[in-house]
Amino acid sequence: MPQLSQLTEVALSQFLWLAIGLGFIFFVIGRGMVPKIQATVDAREQKIGADLEAAQQARSAAEETEAAWRARMDAARAEAARIAQEAKQESARKTEAKVKAAADRINLKVEAAETRIRDAVVAARAEIEAVAAEVTTELVDRLTGITVDKKDAAAAVKAELHV
Repeated sequence: MPQLSQLTEVALSQFLWLAIGLGFIFFVIGRGMVPKIQATVDAREQKIGADLEAAQQARSAAEETEAAWRARMDAARAEAARIAQEAKQESARKTEAKVKAAADRINLKVEAAETRIRDAVVAARAEIEAVAAEVTTELVDRLTGITVDKKDAAAAVKAELHV
């Protein structure tokens, strides 16, 4: 077979061209393009790393800000609770003072009413005694015909009523 006899002659030239093609590919792709690709990959990794670091710093800053905000909110809540408690106490004191003043006014009115009632009872009792003494003198005079002194009748009525 003539094709096989040429194989040794052709194979060397084909190996030469294969070596030239692989060398070209090695130098063009391996030495020219791969470093550019590697530089791009490295730059991307550095950018991603820097972005992750910036994100971590931003996250730390946000957590600090949130902690400060929570502390301010807790302080504000405590202050609001204190103010509300003070307002309740002040309101209770004012209400208590108003109730005490109203109770004092009512007590004064009750005492005045009790005094008027006592005076009215004393006046009524005196009037009853006077009427009873007058009726007694008239009854004794009509029934027995004896005239009784008004002072004696008043003393007898008073003695009977206070027994």
